[in-house]
Amino acid sequence: MKKYIVAGLLVWLPLAITIWVLTWVLGLLNSVFQTLLDAATAVLPASAHALLERLSSIPGLGVLMLVTMMLLTGMFVANFVGQWWLRQWHRLMSNIPIVKSIYTSVKQVSDTLFSSSGQAFREAVLVEYPRRDCWTIAFVTGKPAGEVAARMGTSAHTEFVSLYVPTTPNPTSGFFLMAPRADVRALDMSVDEALKYIISMGVVAPPVHAAPAVAVAAAPR
Repeated sequence: MKKYIVAGLLVWLPLAITIWVLTWVLGLLNSVFQTLLDAATAVLPASAHALLERLSSIPGLGVLMLVTMMLLTGMFVANFVGQWWLRQWHRLMSNIPIVKSIYTSVKQVSDTLFSSSGQAFREAVLVEYPRRDCWTIAFVTGKPAGEVAARMGTSAHTEFVSLYVPTTPNPTSGFFLMAPRADVRALDMSVDEALKYIISMGVVAPPVHAAPAVAVAAAPR
């Protein structure tokens, strides 16, 4: 009986977690849409309140409206006029006390992670952590720069990289390291494969990629 229960659990657990995550995301989007409707109710005249209440009762409308809004926003900022308005918006947000610190930090991180030209989380590597002979998977997020690079005494002969070491099974938290490039070992696995390996605590191993042949030098006689 225990064997059958475990087999059934392995069937239903992934589906249950998938449904739970999707429900959480949909609930978050619907709550944002409801907040926008509440703000519109406080601004629009009373004659429009009945229409807003009918809109809030339609299931899935909040998700559809938010996705459409993001699509239209992306199309707008992709042209010259939209870029100009976007720069004005960034300038306005950067001049508001307290708000500018949060907005600027979030914008820098999001631009680095989601920009097609960025290099964050584009490479999975092996690094010795937290001590020698103990290896873990890390992601290259860039290179040290500014005062940090100057204090580290980096030179043209020593290349340092910035690393993010995620925790398991929750990779959203982790540690930030800066190490010489020579001390990390590049992996052929993709970032998605590395994340699956970390989240599964090593149970779901990625496929072995064909490694290039390495020539072995003959020992001198």
